[in-house]
Amino acid sequence: MTPVTEHAAPLVAVRDLWKHFGGVQALKGVELEIFPGEVHGLVGANGAGKSTLIKILAGLEQPDHGAILIGGTPVQLRGARHAAELGFSFIHQELNLVPHLNVLENIVLGAPKSTRCGLIDWQSVRAQVLPIANKVGITFSLNAPLARLSTAERWLVTICRALVRRTRLMVLDEATASLSIHEAKNLFRIVRSLVSEGVAILYVSHRLDEILDLCSRVTAFRDGRRVLDAVRERFTRQQLVEAIVGGAAPAATPTLDRVVDTRDVLLEVERLARGKAVRDVSLQLRRSEVLGLAGLVGSGRSELVRMIFGADRPDYGRMCLAGAVFAPNSPGEAMKAGIGLVPEERRSEGLILKKSVGFNLGLTVLSSLQVAPWLPLIRLQRRGRVVRALSSRLRIKTPTVDTAVDRLSGGNQQKVVIGKWLARRPKILILDEPTRGVDIGARAEIHQIIRELTTEGTSVIIISSEAEELPGLCDRVLVMAEGRIIKELNGTEITRDAVVYASYHSTEMKEER
Repeated sequence: MTPVTEHAAPLVAVRDLWKHFGGVQALKGVELEIFPGEVHGLVGANGAGKSTLIKILAGLEQPDHGAILIGGTPVQLRGARHAAELGFSFIHQELNLVPHLNVLENIVLGAPKSTRCGLIDWQSVRAQVLPIANKVGITFSLNAPLARLSTAERWLVTICRALVRRTRLMVLDEATASLSIHEAKNLFRIVRSLVSEGVAILYVSHRLDEILDLCSRVTAFRDGRRVLDAVRERFTRQQLVEAIVGGAAPAATPTLDRVVDTRDVLLEVERLARGKAVRDVSLQLRRSEVLGLAGLVGSGRSELVRMIFGADRPDYGRMCLAGAVFAPNSPGEAMKAGIGLVPEERRSEGLILKKSVGFNLGLTVLSSLQVAPWLPLIRLQRRGRVVRALSSRLRIKTPTVDTAVDRLSGGNQQKVVIGKWLARRPKILILDEPTRGVDIGARAEIHQIIRELTTEGTSVIIISSEAEELPGLCDRVLVMAEGRIIKELNGTEITRDAVVYASYHSTEMKEER
């Protein structure tokens, strides 16, 4: 990694930046310097101001006061195209790609292209892209439809797209949230390679171990202010946590000390299969149990729960719910049976972003709020009571419940997705990566909600790519690999090391079964 000297000039300098949205002051005089050839970490709780700063750097929002200097010259970023022309690229946790285009088309979308006789010369375009694709580790075909790629492969496509545009500053927002350990290491290799070539990286993450390992300098925001800015060697992990939360670190999650009745089976899955994604899976979910699904990205976890929720149909196998045959043809049928799903991609699959917090919280209970079944009119007072109760219970940070949900931080958006299912009081709630891109405080609150649900009789299935999240939260953990369950962990057997070991030793575990 190229060292940053004290005499180097910053590529980007943010000076005394202020920004408010309605009654919320998102930024309060923040300062930030990003140098060429460094990985600069940006941390903070959800709502601390990180996303607002990134939107301003991307030209999507204008500050109320302050200045942005590029190479020492004050610049007013006039929009996303202007930011791209300056060599800025932004890769968010919800990737901005076009599913119906192929890999090559996504990489060069919006970039200048070679032409011949007025038509795009795709052969020349491919020749220009191929060396960059090889550099970032793209081994799949450039002709492959994007819709068929995994999340990790889509990350590589997005990084390749940025490099095609000769990026000078790359902002990575929760880059490893959906990646396995191996995939994350590959991303770090790419980041270090870019830094050695003089690219500046602004690395935004809630995973503090990554920040401490990867970044040469770290800035922490809290409540819209910069509360820490230092080179890596000048602070400890504990000090970084305290800067983020504004005090001592939250206590560790205690080990579960409760007993689930193993005879009270609520959901039974027998030999469920769908293509190569899910192969002959059998499991039981007990009433009031928290069942974890672990494994590497692509192991079949999300595909399995999609069949339970009726979003996909199995090729074969059967399910029983509360002793009766359960074969939902749609999510609507699963909902009527008492099942809810918080999807991994909350923005595209879990929310209507331009609608209000209140609208989204009431989505799953619209029929109970109607004046009459034959009238498309809502009892606004009743909906208001439901929405206020959920907002208060989940501690959703929003100016009002009428605020558009796309104005909220990622953690508060996730609370809205969970809240809309709590309104239905589900028998089973499936949570796919519920704390992805969520700060320490919001994560603890979500875990507390999960525990409260089980005391109310709800069974929970939780998918998590973070092995350290499952101990202390789950009664059992099923580890999946290549579409199969290859290990079951119970009680005190559930440790981070045990989950990681099982995930990476699928062949050995299959033989053990």
